[in-house]
Amino acid sequence: MRWVGTAVGGAVGLVVGGPVGAVLGAALGQGVDRGLIAGARRAAVTGPQRARIQSRFFETTFAVMGHLAKADGRVSESEIAFARSVMDRMSLTQVQRREAIEQFNRGKSADFDLNAGLEALRQVCRGQGALIHLFLEVQLLTAYADGSPTRAQRRVLEAIRAGLHVSAFAYRNLENLLLLQQRLHAGAPGGAGRRPSPRHAPLAGAYATLGVGPKASDAEIKKAYRRLMSQHHPDKLMSRGLPEEALRMASLKTQEIRRAYETITQARAAC
Repeated sequence: MRWVGTAVGGAVGLVVGGPVGAVLGAALGQGVDRGLIAGARRAAVTGPQRARIQSRFFETTFAVMGHLAKADGRVSESEIAFARSVMDRMSLTQVQRREAIEQFNRGKSADFDLNAGLEALRQVCRGQGALIHLFLEVQLLTAYADGSPTRAQRRVLEAIRAGLHVSAFAYRNLENLLLLQQRLHAGAPGGAGRRPSPRHAPLAGAYATLGVGPKASDAEIKKAYRRLMSQHHPDKLMSRGLPEEALRMASLKTQEIRRAYETITQARAAC
């Protein structure tokens, strides 16, 4: 299943852009991943382990997305559109898309065993904190695809957090960072619904990429930049079991981080 590696690599690329993009980078930059799973720094995975991780990650991601979307009784057009956007960003072939849709529909069924699916993912991804983090992020984005999550979706999100042994503190920080990303990309640090002017849109996106606000000090911005660059270093990601495609995505991510930092520093120097 060589193509699964492409899908996982595409999933990493999912968080590179868009109005809710860069959440993974921001979360890692703020150190949220420290509280995800103990023992995240382990030896590089073997070939068979890599294949199991990639296959389980792909299947469980779409199945749980379907379960979460169906939690409140119906799957909205926004949730369907988000699922399609994930498939698009993964550059799935028609065969792969059919499998993703099959997994999504499996998660929607009344007999879907969420706990069993999460435990299987947790076991195969043991020590791979970055992938668990990415999985949780995609599920959060699914829950927010149609606005604020419903009570039923909140219950599912809590089950996901607990099932993956993610601390409540780490989960809250990741969710808060996601909301910060949405505000900054919308150009309204103090509220929602406002669009940034053409002049300030790139700057708002740059702050969002680094996971900091416009009021952050120069030292805080530099610290966030250095941490993100370190977290996305290809050598480090390679040891976590990510495939070749994911490493190329990581390289693109480092370019985005560098451009964001340069945009902010140039804007501040001009003031």
